[in-house]
Amino acid sequence: MNFDFVADLFARLAEMATGADPWQQIGVVVLAGAIPFIESYLGSFLGVLLGINPALVVGSAVAGNVVSTFLLIALAGGARGAATRHRTARPAKERSARHQKVATYADRLGVPGVCLLGPLVVASQITAPTLVALGASKTTVYIWQAISILGWGVLFGFFGEAVVRFFL
Repeated sequence: MNFDFVADLFARLAEMATGADPWQQIGVVVLAGAIPFIESYLGSFLGVLLGINPALVVGSAVAGNVVSTFLLIALAGGARGAATRHRTARPAKERSARHQKVATYADRLGVPGVCLLGPLVVASQITAPTLVALGASKTTVYIWQAISILGWGVLFGFFGEAVVRFFL
């Protein structure tokens, strides 16, 4: 993953939000939450740095992240259902590196562990659909991914608030 791209995207979002009306800033935070590798945690951090109420920021970033991730979970579930319908036992196809990484962690940590720790390694918009594609229950992935997105958003909202208070 090219983190320069993520840093540049984060800077562009901050630039877009700076000087915008408050309702537009909230829109930027929702958008930031929907973007892989920025998600609820950096979206919350961005909003707090902009001076927006932390509770509003966390809710907005979490909403953007949940909507995009849940949409991808639903699409992955539909794709898996279509692909496995009328399927007989056949040799498995070669998995991509990311798919294999999520599969390894899923075997080791289970769905809750992958969802909660996944943002440290891969975006939730990649982790969650991959879990469903691997055969995890969509309901379980929805629940644990929502908990993870909210937890990371709140954590970074508080972290952002602490950073702002420390430097101001």
